[in-house]
Amino acid sequence: MKYVDEYRGKTHALALAEEIEKLCIPGKEYKIMEICGGHTHAIYKYGIEKYLPEQIKLVHGPGCPVCVIPLGRVDDAISISLGEVIFTCFGDMLRVPGNKRSLSDAKAQGSDIRVVYSPLDALDIAQKNRDKQVVFLAIGFETTAPSTAIALKQAKALGLTNFSIFCNHVTIIPPLVSILESEDSQIDAFIGPGHVAAVVGCQIFEQITARYSKPVVVSGFEPLDILQSVYMIIKQFHDDVRAVENQYSRVVPYYGNQAAIEAINSTMEVRPYFEWRGLGTIENSGLKIRDDYGEFDAENRFTIPGIKVSEPRACQCGQVLQGKIMPNECRVFGKACTPEKPIGTCMVSSEGACAAYYNYGRFQVTAGR
Repeated sequence: MKYVDEYRGKTHALALAEEIEKLCIPGKEYKIMEICGGHTHAIYKYGIEKYLPEQIKLVHGPGCPVCVIPLGRVDDAISISLGEVIFTCFGDMLRVPGNKRSLSDAKAQGSDIRVVYSPLDALDIAQKNRDKQVVFLAIGFETTAPSTAIALKQAKALGLTNFSIFCNHVTIIPPLVSILESEDSQIDAFIGPGHVAAVVGCQIFEQITARYSKPVVVSGFEPLDILQSVYMIIKQFHDDVRAVENQYSRVVPYYGNQAAIEAINSTMEVRPYFEWRGLGTIENSGLKIRDDYGEFDAENRFTIPGIKVSEPRACQCGQVLQGKIMPNECRVFGKACTPEKPIGTCMVSSEGACAAYYNYGRFQVTAGR
């Protein structure tokens, strides 16, 4: 295929759906978790679930970087922004609720909070405002970590003394292990995140197949990409195989982007523990800035409360992120929790599962979905 429309053709989608149905083992149910929020939005934008037989259920995982930020870390970010600083972040983070308010609220109350599209934009702001401290709120999986790493390297090369990063990068494997280790886990396979794999490769998922005997297919984001990935997963079950496969080979090298991996490893290291929204504290699941770059670590430069805050009782984001309930099964979905007035992060982010359900009209719970 050459053009994007070819990845959205109904004829090919129907043909794939027919092949998937043929491969399904009679009487067996398949619970497949798509890890990335980009996949979730594609699934419900294009109605992909309607092409699949009833015995296949797609559920949503912890692959949205905004969704997994816990309340306490949002409050820490707000605390930094209240000082004499220019605080920068991605647009999705503005409306993420902390314990009592969001960064958007802090901005409305006078904090100098600016939306940027890259940490390099924040670096540019720091160069132009040498009399002010400039802080960048770094979030995301290994997908966005290389750009943070490059910003750190450039800040060091420029000798900037007014630039720092509040690092909240997380890694993809530990939360999947946490989900699979839970007593009531029923996940049979994973649709792997193409964006993450474009950086770290597919081989990191081999531990999931080796340890838990779960198929992983790294997928692109177009409708036919996702349907083909489901086909590849079901074929593994049909052939009694458990492996990591790369459906997104047009973008993802199996062993990743070595330059990007080196940039991350030279500027950041694994935290012993990191808290995830709805998942609790997970060992070795976050990244922090190495001591060699410690002068650019906002956690060294500012006094940060670091208070752990309990999730709102009404919010069931944690269960959504673990694939235990569908977004429209949450008791406040589309009622107390909407994109205009979100309670949970899954309703805020452009990659959040709840936002996908809301935006594409999936208000009713459908049997088998």
